[in-house]
Amino acid sequence: MISENSDTASNLPKLATVWLDGCSGCHMSLLDMDHRLLTLLEQADLVYSPLVDQKHFPDYVDITLVEGAISSEADLEKILHVRAHTKILVSLGDCAVTANVPSLRNPLGVNAILERVSAGGLPKQPDTVPLLCAHARPVHTAVKVDLFVPGCPPSADTIFLVISELLAGRQPDLHAITRFGL
Repeated sequence: MISENSDTASNLPKLATVWLDGCSGCHMSLLDMDHRLLTLLEQADLVYSPLVDQKHFPDYVDITLVEGAISSEADLEKILHVRAHTKILVSLGDCAVTANVPSLRNPLGVNAILERVSAGGLPKQPDTVPLLCAHARPVHTAVKVDLFVPGCPPSADTIFLVISELLAGRQPDLHAITRFGL
């Protein structure tokens, strides 16, 4: 069931998804599970996600899937908070696992990026844009990650397997179904 109130009493495990710096392709794959989403939501409460209206990350979550790289100070603050309140943290997709596309800015430097996107005039941070980190980086460089799920994006089948196995208390075997870049 989708729970927009983390205070809702339920014996079901709590599931969350988080979006850092990425394209949202991993969340699109999550939605591609179609009717299987209903199966998962019979087994877990979705307590936080860009897909629901909950504004604050709950005090305790059993499983959190994180999409995207850490590219801003806001991303870093968010992932530190999420990790502190999550039992099992999953890096979902190549951006979370390796920093993938967001890291393409790294050789250019923050000032060059800001000049490019603001047509030559540097915006005053943080008034107009999030305070960018010197480099975009994968999630595991800031917090402990319990499971890495590569793919750009991972398929709906892969995500379904990951969530189903974790909810059943098992470590998913991803070797046969995914690899980097798929």
